Amino acid sequence: MSKSETVIRDREHERLHGWPAKRRALGELARWDRPIGAWLLFWPCAWGVALAPGPLAWWLVPLFLMGAFAMRGAGCTINDLVDRKLDGHVARTATRPLPSGRITVPEALGFVAAQCLVGLVVLVFLPPKAQLIALLSVPLIVIYPFMKRVTWWPQAFLGITFNWGALVGWTAATGELQAPALALYAAGIAWTLGYDTIYAHQDKEDDALIGIRSTARLLGDRSRWWVAGFYAATVALLALALWLAEAGPLGYAGLIGVALALAWQVRRWQLDDAQDCLARFRMNRDVGLVVTLALLLGRVAP
Repeated sequence: MSKSETVIRDREHERLHGWPAKRRALGELARWDRPIGAWLLFWPCAWGVALAPGPLAWWLVPLFLMGAFAMRGAGCTINDLVDRKLDGHVARTATRPLPSGRITVPEALGFVAAQCLVGLVVLVFLPPKAQLIALLSVPLIVIYPFMKRVTWWPQAFLGITFNWGALVGWTAATGELQAPALALYAAGIAWTLGYDTIYAHQDKEDDALIGIRSTARLLGDRSRWWVAGFYAATVALLALALWLAEAGPLGYAGLIGVALALAWQVRRWQLDDAQDCLARFRMNRDVGLVVTLALLLGRVAP
């Protein structure tokens, strides 16, 4: 790990400074010091709510936000349990709570249960059809950590898992699972393929040594063009979702901002600079917000 990367990690952990050692280790396990993943899990939920016809179901937003932070933490804990032996061989992950011994396996399992309990509290406030769709995502969360061992496309499976909220958000707001939600879901998968390929370039050398597969390793120097294609598909599928939802023209205008943000990200990305990969990846928190605003603009009548 480079000196600049070490500085970034230290600054992240400062968010938990002053916490008791065990609580701090649990916070790191759930990535409370790095909430970017929770935001990336939340935005597709918000997309479904924002594009859904009828009065805006704003009351769903805090529920989905709480659920995203809880379930992202649970997913990270499960991932670290599965990868605890591998993580010790990767510079970026060797100091995580499980491989470093600061958290035991039973403690981590109990923490998973506690976070899932928070997710369950959110679930009971959702309409029945949304509850059923949300529950169908649980096997995906459990299976995902194993994908990097069996496929070169774990980023695709992450997209399938991470963007499930688009289906839940739309269904919670409308009572039905309809075509615009499926287009939003597909757009989210393409988006995740892009940003997580960028993220995976941080670890490509270590991953090669221990046999971990990723699109970063598969695509190599061609990754920039592939990520550009994933992001182009994202914008096209968002436009399809607007069309299927019979949204207003301002929504399409908003997508111009999304396209420009993604194009700038690809253009400036330095594939072999781990710090830059992390920075480009993190920009997607704001991209998710811009998409949400574009979808809200689509609700404005011409």
